[in-house]
Amino acid sequence: MKALKKKILLLLFGGLAFGYSITPNRQWKILKQVSREWKNINKENLRQQIKELYRSKVIKRKENPDGSYTIILTEKGRLKVLTYYFEKIKIEGGKWDGKWRLVIFDIPEKKRRGRDALRDKIREVGFYELQKSVFVFPYECKDEIDFIIEFFDLRKYVRFGILDSIDNELHLKKIFKL
Repeated sequence: MKALKKKILLLLFGGLAFGYSITPNRQWKILKQVSREWKNINKENLRQQIKELYRSKVIKRKENPDGSYTIILTEKGRLKVLTYYFEKIKIEGGKWDGKWRLVIFDIPEKKRRGRDALRDKIREVGFYELQKSVFVFPYECKDEIDFIIEFFDLRKYVRFGILDSIDNELHLKKIFKL
C-alpha cells in the first residue's frame, strides 16, 4: 500500500479512535498526531488517493443530516488499518518492575493458523517460549497482547497473567539481560 494511502487510513482510524476515547488527555494526543500528519500531505495527491480508496471500497461517504459528508472506513478499511498496526507492534523494554508476564494458550487444531501466527508474533515481539504454548516476558505488555489476541480472534483460548516470581528466574534474567 502506498505511503499516502496508508496515512489516510491511519488518519481516518485516528478519528475513530478519537470518537472512542474517553479521556481528554488521550483525545488531545490523537488530535496532535492527526494535525501533524495533515500538514505533510499534498492536496492533489490526497484527492487522487481518496478516489482510489473509494474504488477499492476501503472507505465510503456518509451523508449527514445537514447535507455535509463524512468519510468513514469500511470493514475492509478497518481490517487494513488493523493489519498495518499489527505488523508494527513492538514492546518497549524500559525499567523492569520485577514481574513476569505469562501468556498461556490451548488453541484447538481447527484454529491452527491463528495459533501458529500468535506463537510467531509473540516470539517476534520478544517473548521467551517456556513450553510449546507458554511464553514469558519481563515488561508491561497487556495492551499489545490483548490486541494480538483480538486480531486473531483467540480470546477464549488465551490467558494472560503476571507473576511475582518463577522458579527459573535466574535463567530468565540471563535470557532477557536483566
